[in-house]
Amino acid sequence: MCRIGAIKSKKYFHPSKALRLMRSQQEGHDNSGFAMVMQDLGGVFENYKDLPILSMACTDEGIKIAEDILHKKGFVRVFQWTPLVYPDENLNINPMPNYVFQVYQYPKLYNYAPKEEKEELLVEMRLTIRSILDEKDAGYVYSFWPDVIMLKEIGDPTDIGKYFDLWRENDDLTAKIITAQCRQNTNYDIVRYAAHPFFLQGYTALANGENTFFEKNRNFQKKLYKGYIGFESDSQSFLYTLHYIHKILKWPLIYFKHVITPLPFEEIVNRDDQKVLQYIRGSLSNLEINGPNTVIGVLPDGTVFTCCDAKKLRPVVVGGDDETVIVTSEVIGINDLLPDRDWSKDIYPNEREMVVINNNMEVQRWQQ
Repeated sequence: MCRIGAIKSKKYFHPSKALRLMRSQQEGHDNSGFAMVMQDLGGVFENYKDLPILSMACTDEGIKIAEDILHKKGFVRVFQWTPLVYPDENLNINPMPNYVFQVYQYPKLYNYAPKEEKEELLVEMRLTIRSILDEKDAGYVYSFWPDVIMLKEIGDPTDIGKYFDLWRENDDLTAKIITAQCRQNTNYDIVRYAAHPFFLQGYTALANGENTFFEKNRNFQKKLYKGYIGFESDSQSFLYTLHYIHKILKWPLIYFKHVITPLPFEEIVNRDDQKVLQYIRGSLSNLEINGPNTVIGVLPDGTVFTCCDAKKLRPVVVGGDDETVIVTSEVIGINDLLPDRDWSKDIYPNEREMVVINNNMEVQRWQQ
């Protein structure tokens, strides 16, 4: 099984806390990788909230490819942060030559463009960069989006933390939301793109489990939006379903749960919203999932949520205090980071609910 986690706080915190959260659950993963998405950034990125940040792991050629594409389109680099790395032959890590975190100013033609037009531009740029990087075998581009950075690495999570000096807290690299997983992909080829979390246009998703309806999901999703590509992991379909339901269809978040684990027909007919739920089952049945799964998601506005498969076959727990809320696979992870919280308020979500954390750290339980 995988181990997944999300930390959401009112104050900026360092990614060492995400590493600690995963280390506490080390028995539940295989030490094959570590990946994280940091959103609502502080530190060196705090003054660039509205500008897109490019996150890459690549060769020297890969840097040139990305910069040439962006400069040709009119993007101007305004800031670059390069992590200090500490190579050691005793570390179990398979690093790339370069890790790129660059902030860009939009092309002048887009200074007064609508938000939606800018968002589509960023997707197009990332897809273009990815296509050429793949063709040249020159690296990986994870995100090109404001107020977000991503890192995906192969190796032992403890050693990855040592390589990037992530165990030592500092004020340079902080965020208010970090999602993380400690395991590389084991069902398909091990590539960095396959590692959770997955990200698209402000939406993040990561999962613990199996999705046996993956082929059905993928074949349907490929036709829905240009950004639904890759599919290196069966869990990637969760991200695309979340994005499609909430971003493209503009449905309330609760319907994400109704799409992936719809209620039985015999229950639907007794509900006031039966027509809506019947339409969902009729039109979006190809987005239903099957198999044991726990999903953690983040919306562009900072909302964090979790939900489970229809039989609750994978663990998840939510716990926190007035300042920080943590969603993760095992309670031992929360115990390590928040030992003084009120443990009686911990929530173990059931198969028919979503647990949602808003920006005031209010924890809500939405029943399906």
